Amino acid sequence: RLIEVLNLAQGESKRRRLAYKVVVYSLLLFLWGRLLHFSCQQMEMSSASAMFGQSSAQLVKPNLGFMGLLSRRATIVSSSSSSIPRFLRMESQSQPRQSISCSSSPKENVSQSNSSSSSSVESARIGEVKRVTKETNVSVKINLDGTGVADSSTGIPFLDHMLDQLASHGLFDVHVRATGDVHIDDHHSNEDIALAIGTALLKALGERKGINRFGDFTAPLDEALIHVTLDLSGRPYLGYNLEIPTQRVGNYDTQLVEHFFQSLVNTSGMTLHIRQLAGENSHHIIEATFKAFARALRQATENDHRRGGTIPSSKGVLSRS
Repeated sequence: RLIEVLNLAQGESKRRRLAYKVVVYSLLLFLWGRLLHFSCQQMEMSSASAMFGQSSAQLVKPNLGFMGLLSRRATIVSSSSSSIPRFLRMESQSQPRQSISCSSSPKENVSQSNSSSSSSVESARIGEVKRVTKETNVSVKINLDGTGVADSSTGIPFLDHMLDQLASHGLFDVHVRATGDVHIDDHHSNEDIALAIGTALLKALGERKGINRFGDFTAPLDEALIHVTLDLSGRPYLGYNLEIPTQRVGNYDTQLVEHFFQSLVNTSGMTLHIRQLAGENSHHIIEATFKAFARALRQATENDHRRGGTIPSSKGVLSRS
């Protein structure tokens, strides 16, 4: 009869309208079939969960108005699966069914996500120290899993520059604030800043579980070449043989470089060896030392995934505590 109507229709426009109607009706029938198939799946899921003794509160109940109408036809559709197009049946068989539970409310899901994010924040290796004496006031915060953020104001410009190297090349977030009796000299501030940084490292490392423990790096800077090897063993020791040709770099006393690393080693519980392989310029020698130290410390503090979170020691203990 459709062919008859098309043949009897007058004008090209009428034939086009009828063709459009056929396409639209076909799409509507296709969508209706998909909705019936979805309803059938929901019924199967409900019956399966009931067999395993789940409560009705744990079943998904969509708030769609037309689902009530679809459920009345669900038995007809399930009994006549052949009426569903073949490609729909193949798709439903290829997709694994997922068990959905509403036992946790959206608020609980949000709280779970918040708790997971907070646990990741809590697991971040951060050490924070405040050291106050009659000579200095120092606060230090270090994040071993940072991105290289440097924020240092020590009152000693050259030391600020060196701490920038520690953050940048170690990929640590280093925040240092210090005031002291620099009107006398930089000795007290230099020492107390290093002591605080070492203590912050000690806190951030905790029991030192899962870390590489050892670090080794050789850094060049033009004619200077510095080799640094360290062990986060819990035993403080400094081996130092820099030969800095000048007494000062700017206003910074170059004797304070050794004193800085000795103070840091004492509080962090680190074995540290610094060797000068080449170098003539004082600034280059000191800066290459801090760069090599930063990279070696980065190696030592990074996680060894093969270790599985265990302490890298045959004794089972690395922490100074």
